[in-house]
Amino acid sequence: MDQRREFVMLAKQEGVNRRKLCQQFGISAQTGYKWIERYDAGDTTLADRSRRPHHSPDRTAAAIEQQIVALRDAHPAWGARKILHRLKRDRQAVPATSTVHEILRRYDRVPEPAGTPGQPYIRFEKEAPNQLWQMDFKGHSPLENGVSCHPLTMLDDHSRFSLCLAACDNEQGSTVRGHLEETFRHYGLPDAMFVDNGGPWGFTLEDPWTGLTVWLLKLGVRVIHSRPYHPQSRGKNERFHRTLKAEVFAFKRYRDLADVQRAFDQWRGIYNLDRPHEALNYNVPASRYRPSSRTMPDSLPRVDYDEHEIVRSVSTTKAYVSFKGKLWKVPQAFRGERLAIRPLDTDGRFGIFFAAHQVAAIDLG
Repeated sequence: MDQRREFVMLAKQEGVNRRKLCQQFGISAQTGYKWIERYDAGDTTLADRSRRPHHSPDRTAAAIEQQIVALRDAHPAWGARKILHRLKRDRQAVPATSTVHEILRRYDRVPEPAGTPGQPYIRFEKEAPNQLWQMDFKGHSPLENGVSCHPLTMLDDHSRFSLCLAACDNEQGSTVRGHLEETFRHYGLPDAMFVDNGGPWGFTLEDPWTGLTVWLLKLGVRVIHSRPYHPQSRGKNERFHRTLKAEVFAFKRYRDLADVQRAFDQWRGIYNLDRPHEALNYNVPASRYRPSSRTMPDSLPRVDYDEHEIVRSVSTTKAYVSFKGKLWKVPQAFRGERLAIRPLDTDGRFGIFFAAHQVAAIDLG
């Protein structure tokens, strides 16, 4: 049902190619339009023909209270404002935020004292979906079977839409690439990925290249590294990780990775489609997201250079290129790749380029 609701919310975004979206979700156009019609007719759950009325005029105040408490029990990290906006989206008559908080306090669902809310601050965000995705691992959590879970998260900067939430048993580039391929085929390609400086994204500022970042460049996805020791530059992802910890890991222990993934899949649907987001004026992330128009290619594009350029192939075993009778070192990630050698402004200095990206330098002086 979460997949159906996600499809409908994305399909209703302005400018979306609905038939293409149907292909990305693996459904027929007839099925997709049927879901949209059902949603527009009021079936917001999109369950198998089960329907729930939007209006219940005879509901009592006690019933509203029970619904507020039930939402809190289902989502223990949600406060009064999130619960209020969640009820509003179901087109229900609801009390004020202070009343919702009082109900939660009366039913022993909030600690005493409640605390003082902080001052709001302005967040930077991209102007449109898919201009920038933030990607990271959220530490690791031990499971009952002795394996550690390494949650891989991908978040769209503009909409806060959770694109991928995967329970991994390692943080290797091959694992990340597998989940990226699946995500790219479902949502399309972003313009850029924002990552930190740990493996597999890049190890140091002096040598930020890895096999994964080179693969992304071939797809036309720019890789942006955050400043070392400045986690605030990845604030949206850090905030998403805190929410994930509070709403998934803080209330349950998990047996194995499959158990965690089931919890992730369920919570990701709630996060994208149900959970009011304060930074989005209490709308849900899916209301601001639409898939990228850049589709994942069937085969990896080849980097082409102009005929007049000096092009060298890097050995698959040693990361060097030959130029002017000498061997010049290049990053290990470019073994087996073709690189261009181009003169720089200074006499005797040349740059070694992968497409438009300079990856090393040559100084003949």
